[in-house]
Amino acid sequence: MAKSKVDRRTVDAVLVLLGTVSTAVLLAVGVVAWWGGQFAKDNVRNELSAQKIYFPSELDPNEYPDLQKYAGQQVDDGIKAKAYANGYIGRHLEDIAGGKTYSEVSAEARKDPTNQTLKTQKELLFQGETLRGLLLGDGYAFWTFGELAHAAAWISLAGASMMALLVIMGVFHMRFTK
Repeated sequence: MAKSKVDRRTVDAVLVLLGTVSTAVLLAVGVVAWWGGQFAKDNVRNELSAQKIYFPSELDPNEYPDLQKYAGQQVDDGIKAKAYANGYIGRHLEDIAGGKTYSEVSAEARKDPTNQTLKTQKELLFQGETLRGLLLGDGYAFWTFGELAHAAAWISLAGASMMALLVIMGVFHMRFTK
């Protein structure tokens, strides 16, 4: 059986090449992830700002202890969208029909179509739950996707930096190995 002899410089050259490719891929993924995250967050901020939704400037601290830090502020990011949807709209929805949901009130309204109270509650719950769902889905969820994309970008860019350092070390090693 013939032994093949591979010299150390060839191994180093292959590892440097693989490291260079890995660095380029990680860098590209990091840049694209950062762009995607920024796109999502900018889109959410622009859409929410255009809606001109503001927290009331005076919120009862006993009823809204969790929203005090947002008093008077515009809903312009995903965190505020979630707080407004759950903490403000959600509490109002609970008061409309004794905590019943739109689907529950709608079923009752179908059974009693002449009941104006049920009809009004149904309309208010539909509007409130729709706005709440939009704020949570389009505002909070996409904002969170943007945050996750930024985290992935940081991890990818850190990986690219480490790989670049290893490539540089490999080049020096290759130069001094006989």
